[in-house]
Amino acid sequence: MKRLFKLTAALAVFILIHSSLQAQGLVGQDSTRRVITTAVPFLTITPDARAGGMGDVGVATSPDANSVYWNPAKLVFIENNIGFALSYTPWLGKIINDMSITYLSGYYKFTKEQAVAVSMRYFDLGEIFFTNEAGGSEGQFNPREFSFDATYSRMLTQNLSIGVVGRYIHSNLTGSFSSGGVEARPGNSIAADIAMFYDKDLLLSGNNSNLALGAVISNIGSKLTYSDENNKDFIPTNLRLGSAFTTSLDPYNKLTFGLDLNKLLVPSPRYDGSESEKSLLSGIFGSFSDAEEGFSEEMKEFTVSAGAEYWYNNMFAARAGYFLEAEDKGNRKYLTVGLGFRYQVFGIDFAYLVPKEQEHPLAETLRFTILFNFNKSVQEEESVVD
Repeated sequence: MKRLFKLTAALAVFILIHSSLQAQGLVGQDSTRRVITTAVPFLTITPDARAGGMGDVGVATSPDANSVYWNPAKLVFIENNIGFALSYTPWLGKIINDMSITYLSGYYKFTKEQAVAVSMRYFDLGEIFFTNEAGGSEGQFNPREFSFDATYSRMLTQNLSIGVVGRYIHSNLTGSFSSGGVEARPGNSIAADIAMFYDKDLLLSGNNSNLALGAVISNIGSKLTYSDENNKDFIPTNLRLGSAFTTSLDPYNKLTFGLDLNKLLVPSPRYDGSESEKSLLSGIFGSFSDAEEGFSEEMKEFTVSAGAEYWYNNMFAARAGYFLEAEDKGNRKYLTVGLGFRYQVFGIDFAYLVPKEQEHPLAETLRFTILFNFNKSVQEEESVVD
């Protein structure tokens, strides 16, 4: 049983409670393959409906309150001064009826070139029931995980910005449950994100266009344990690279194409299980060259997200996208669609996920987001980057 608490958050819960899910990870991956597993995988789940409708594209798309998650450096380019967003996602609803993700974020742009933000992610894994080896009841518990973020974004030039995030992570999967003399305990960690964003307006064939590029390293932080200091797991340190091209077809119609690449900066799985023995820095810097099957396996560890967004009169939006993961690394492949609406200070987004594989646990995933954006009345000030 000691090994139980060394497993990732997803597998710990599923093996203990939902035996029917043992072959499917918490993020919908096929865990019977050479999947990179970490603690607190909820940190990698798309929280908002706009990006969710574009195949999980968000690194370089136009900024909004959810940029705190996708690329904090984008925040300073937002047109409004104050705003917040609330997102809700029933998770793995095809097979579990009480699991959900809630995401709340808010920003404040206090000068032309500076913005701050806070956000919270809350993952409710639903009610679970513990049993002993004889099948007797050991009680029930509601496992939950959450993170709190604080963000600062700064414009360096008219086209370039940076962003940093500090994060506290808490994961409580088993409460006071213990077995075989091993005491379980909640896991805690602290982490940071660093990000850059480049935004450039263009004039192509008489049309106003925009090219944006972004890069983010997220969840750079300490390992997490559910038992003792000898059993620690990596958190999902991740590299995101993204681009977005937007063009105005006419004064009323606008189209954006986005492409994101993601790679976990944690050790690749090894046949002897020794990947867990690496330190944080060796895991990050070695994550591009440690796969036992060489370069071909390293390339398979990248996921690809591609999406498009159409706006009519900056009020109505339609979105579509595709997410692709290598078969040997989780085999997630799904199409997404979404809709959006904006009116004055209010906005609402909706997204729907359609996996390639039938009866997939991610099937019929819905996401909902509401947004509010406001402008404060302040005297216009001269920018230091003009």
